[in-house]
Amino acid sequence: MFKYGIDKLTLKKIIAIANGSLKAVLTDEAKNKVTACRKKVETIANGKKAVYGINTGFGPLCDVQITPKETSKLQKNLLITHAVGVGNPIDKQLSKIMMILKVHALCQGFSGIRLKVIERILFFIEHDLLPVVPEQGSVGASGDLAPLSHLFLPLLGEGEFWFEGKIVSASKMLKKYNLNPITLQAKEGLALINGTQFILAHTVIGLDKMNYLLNLADVSGAMSIEGYQGSESPFKKELHQIRAYKGTVKVAKRMRMLFNGSQNIKTHTNCDRVQDPYSMRCIPQVHGASRNAYYHLKKLATIEMNSVTDNPIVLSDTVAISGGNFHGQPLAMALDYAALAAAELGNIADRRAYLLLEGKYGLPRLLTDKGGLNSGFMIPQYTTAALVTENKSLCFPPSADSIPTSLGQEDHVSMGSISGRKFNQILGNLEKIFAIELMYAAQAIEFRRPNTLSDILETNFKIIRKKVAKLEEDRILKDDINAMIAMVSERTFKVKFSVKM
Repeated sequence: MFKYGIDKLTLKKIIAIANGSLKAVLTDEAKNKVTACRKKVETIANGKKAVYGINTGFGPLCDVQITPKETSKLQKNLLITHAVGVGNPIDKQLSKIMMILKVHALCQGFSGIRLKVIERILFFIEHDLLPVVPEQGSVGASGDLAPLSHLFLPLLGEGEFWFEGKIVSASKMLKKYNLNPITLQAKEGLALINGTQFILAHTVIGLDKMNYLLNLADVSGAMSIEGYQGSESPFKKELHQIRAYKGTVKVAKRMRMLFNGSQNIKTHTNCDRVQDPYSMRCIPQVHGASRNAYYHLKKLATIEMNSVTDNPIVLSDTVAISGGNFHGQPLAMALDYAALAAAELGNIADRRAYLLLEGKYGLPRLLTDKGGLNSGFMIPQYTTAALVTENKSLCFPPSADSIPTSLGQEDHVSMGSISGRKFNQILGNLEKIFAIELMYAAQAIEFRRPNTLSDILETNFKIIRKKVAKLEEDRILKDDINAMIAMVSERTFKVKFSVKM
């Protein structure tokens, strides 16, 4: 059981809460923190001193003081005027994770929101009432204003929910559950829409997917090496102890485990080949560098998911600090680094796939015995080439850019929301690249029979062959490729293992 505002969130816990395998609750301790902070806000709101976001306007209108009677309308106006997102709706799981992250932040007792607002958000989470949130419109400073506004419009009876695969008005869904719209009070609108939860939700989803794909990269690379009959010597422990990057050491160890017990590797141990191409022998260095980027982003995301990122931060009934915890730069820069790391995994995988087509070391050209009449596996590598180049084009770092907004009051922004979206686009393309490499590797391994592989690789070979048969004569490969992509995206392959060495 996870306690909002009390326990520490992790990547695994967020995913578990979102998929329902971990129960998350609001404890009395968290309720007391929320209530105590709310009393501080009410004291400030009824005072004469101007405090940003509590009794003033927003952005460039921060010098306009608002009377207590106008407070509720101010907070409502904040949400409805900032809900200006465009583009396709984000995935429903992202909306859910955004709400989970926001509740955890609000429950830490620095945001000044009422308990009833948090409890309504929790009702949405627990009943899978997931708001419709457009994917574009956030510049990632002052938080993710537009997407968070769309996320919380349904509290007011505005905006839309997903229901049974369709988009339904929030007002209709509130009536269905006998819920009245909430009238926001001082500071509440700002607490809801200031924050980095859009960027962070994309980070969480991306990290979860990247973790699997990093593991799959090693499996895919190992199967290609087996098909190519490459050497296992570049993965020896002694080599990597003298350049001991965490990611490199991890990958080298995994590669040794993947080749452990391989008859196929042993049959050419004493061959006259001096060395393999880089895409084969530099797997620990390249995959390992991408793992290091993953570790870095995961470390920052863990800090962010346990942070308070709205504004102002309420410390007492006289002190509310207007700072910049909402700025997305810490994640934006790391997301761009991770995007490059993910793209490189695809880059090297495409090269391995290409090597399997060359017709060297006992493999037929294009992985077919009947070349000429048959094109074999010539053309799927065109697809990986296209996907790799698309990923390269997505590697421009949005965090390198900034366009001033809010009449210059918000004059430096992170663009982290774009970084998060592009990171996930690259990962989606990477799934397809690995699908094709694995299909090629399985075909190459057919020409190494009756040699056997390690138990781990034999298991993954069999997984492929359950859906995709060996290519004997040319056939439409679209169905095969789609089957491979589905197996990758559904995480069918065995990528975690334990071997005594």
